[in-house]
Amino acid sequence: MKGAGKIYFASDFHLGLKTGTSPLERERMVTGWLKQISADADEIYLVGDIFDFWWEYKLVVPRGFTRFLGTISEITDKGIPVHFFTGNHDMWVKDYLSVECGMIIHTSPLTTSFNGKRFHIAHGEGLGSKSLPYRVLLKIFRNKPLRILYSSLHPSIGVGIGHRWSLSSRLGKGIRLEFLGEENEDLIKYAGAIAEKEKIDYFIFGHHHLAMTHKLNEETEICFLGDWINHSSFAEWNGNSLILKTLDQST
Repeated sequence: MKGAGKIYFASDFHLGLKTGTSPLERERMVTGWLKQISADADEIYLVGDIFDFWWEYKLVVPRGFTRFLGTISEITDKGIPVHFFTGNHDMWVKDYLSVECGMIIHTSPLTTSFNGKRFHIAHGEGLGSKSLPYRVLLKIFRNKPLRILYSSLHPSIGVGIGHRWSLSSRLGKGIRLEFLGEENEDLIKYAGAIAEKEKIDYFIFGHHHLAMTHKLNEETEICFLGDWINHSSFAEWNGNSLILKTLDQST
């Protein structure tokens, strides 16, 4: 850590989601937490699916999120780095969040160190998975000509389609909250493969909506950050240990 403050990690806010807690209430919860932790934060890591859907037009910003974006801008203006990892719901970022809000954008996993401890941070979608349908879908989502074509749609149409797709995908699959065991969890396999090649003290993952920690071995711990739909959970690194907390435990 650069100073005497803490490092915070959170994921899966799904801002804009219109099921469960109202979008406005969830945004207020998130911004309230961000303002609270900015008092002692050295860095903040937002580990994917921060928005339930984000499509960035050249001259148009999606409606909503004004409280969140304003709070982030205030925090970065204070000199506190805020890292934004793209998830499967908000992979289509360009430069708005970095230029206007000062966030550091990550489109792939990051390995870094705090107080001599090695952290591997990633949203988690698709990591360790050998699913062919997923790989095909990912190529479609990241296809540049298709992205240009989608951007040609009027924002009212494009964003509307995106929100309907996001909601239907969740209703179709459901949000998985159970831990399937080491042999069935792709992210456990992914972490194990990396840990065989290099020393990692902590793996930080989002995506699964699980709020739990798991010992990979005697030296390595995996932290699933949970979400802000069911848990309002986050992880806090205090310089000596990583603690998974919920919003009601942060005061």
